[in-house]
Amino acid sequence: MTVPTHLPYGGVASFARAPLVQPDGDWHSDVGVLGVPFDIALGFRPGARFAPRALREASLRYVPPFTGLDGETRLGGVTFTDAGDVVLPSLEPELARDRTTGAARQVRGRCRVPVFLGGDHSVTFPLLRAYDDVPDLHVVQLDAHLDFTDTRNDTRYSNSSPFRRAVEALPNLVHITTVGLRGLRFDPEAVAAARARGHTLIPVEDVAADLAGALARLPSGKNVYLSVDADALDPAVLPGTSSPEPDGLTYGQALRLLAETARRNTVVGLDLVELAPNLDPSGRSELIGARLIMETLCEVFDARR
Repeated sequence: MTVPTHLPYGGVASFARAPLVQPDGDWHSDVGVLGVPFDIALGFRPGARFAPRALREASLRYVPPFTGLDGETRLGGVTFTDAGDVVLPSLEPELARDRTTGAARQVRGRCRVPVFLGGDHSVTFPLLRAYDDVPDLHVVQLDAHLDFTDTRNDTRYSNSSPFRRAVEALPNLVHITTVGLRGLRFDPEAVAAARARGHTLIPVEDVAADLAGALARLPSGKNVYLSVDADALDPAVLPGTSSPEPDGLTYGQALRLLAETARRNTVVGLDLVELAPNLDPSGRSELIGARLIMETLCEVFDARR
């Protein structure tokens, strides 16, 4: 039977209709996709565990290659593989982190650019542990929140702390650039710790006032891991997220930031986290998330070409 690949509502929902495999299977591709359906580290509204499945379904609307108005083809010849989801225990977060790191290592070894579908932002810490061999590693984080808190509610591994744990565990993680910061609830100790380490903190108003200036503050010539929190975007654009903050990035601003990062650096991995499709009955949040992933990959492979 022929799979109706032209219909986004037909067939089995793998990411961009990629073949489904196991992380440790016999496969190699340009892009490898891994889901991390974990959200028990949230401090507010749950639902990010449903994001990997929702993003896969939404990605059926954006199956490459793509042809633009100018006739240019993008992601032509770029191969995709969907390695499924990390097999996670229900209530064993340490074991979940270990399994996430192990699966991420397996995917990294089989593709050029891993794409990780979260999950709350706590999953970025175990994902980054799979990059402990990458020299001079930088993170570019699009986020309303700093996520550099030492401890929240007596836990050190919440979605408020992934980058604090990462810099403690990974001596090769030398710098973090966080763009889109805003809101009323910043942890003063976390802000001071990030600044003391020399991190680049770019509030959303700086992006709105001078996008070119914000782009100039991104790293250049580095190995970069991209971490995109859904709440970086304005909730009027993407409402399906646990902790929305008003007056966020537009889709165009977010894409410009990701595109410039891809052009100036070597992107070694990408995650999209904190998407909660259950909080957006319209379904547009996962569509926007899937498109942002695809357009970022267009920029990554355009730069490599």
